[in-house]
Amino acid sequence: MVTCYDYLSANIVSDTDIDLVLVGDSAAMVVHGHETTLPATVEMMEAHVCAVSRGLTGKPLIADMPFLAHRKGFDLTMDAVGRLIKSGGNAVKIEGAGDSIKTIEHIVKSGVPVMGHLGMTPQSVNQFGGWKVQGKKEQGADKIILDAKALENAGVFSIVLEMVPSKLAKTITKNINIPTIGIGAGPHTSGQVLVYHDVLGLNPGFRPKFLRTYLNGYESIKNALNHYSNEVKNGSFPSKKESF
Repeated sequence: MVTCYDYLSANIVSDTDIDLVLVGDSAAMVVHGHETTLPATVEMMEAHVCAVSRGLTGKPLIADMPFLAHRKGFDLTMDAVGRLIKSGGNAVKIEGAGDSIKTIEHIVKSGVPVMGHLGMTPQSVNQFGGWKVQGKKEQGADKIILDAKALENAGVFSIVLEMVPSKLAKTITKNINIPTIGIGAGPHTSGQVLVYHDVLGLNPGFRPKFLRTYLNGYESIKNALNHYSNEVKNGSFPSKKESF
């Protein structure tokens, strides 16, 4: 699974072997420049889901429920879910478990597939005191295991495990009957997810331990733009071939 936030990127992802696409609330950070995902709104997510859905073909599109969007009562929650699905999403992703379980059950029973998300859930970054690995101690690990079972029982079709020890991710994956998707959770999950821009190496200042880049996109794009600028300045662009 990979994140995606715009039409042209969705065109590219459509032509790859990637299985799932997530319009993540990470758009608030990657696209809009915020320091966390918390400023993401339903309106922001709706716009990105709409753009991606226009360019994506042949792959399921999962839309993140932004911060607090599923904690405003069933009516407002279902309104947000409906907007994301009508914008082109095939499912929604909701962070956490606990008192969100009844809401998740309600959404699933309403006919909307839900993906869960446990571990270092970014919408709880302030509660966690920063970006920290979760489940390192026995008590924390046991809670994540119980939450995973609760999410499975609530009807989610998959669970993202973010920044948890590899051993814990392996235990959870073995003990539930739905796929797990890891990010910073080691090699034993059913699948993996990374941010599109991180896979392509577009942010050289962001290098967490769990990230592997597959292209030096920052340098490639910078060099292309400099090449264009130099050719404009030296008069070699446009040429007769590129003129009417």
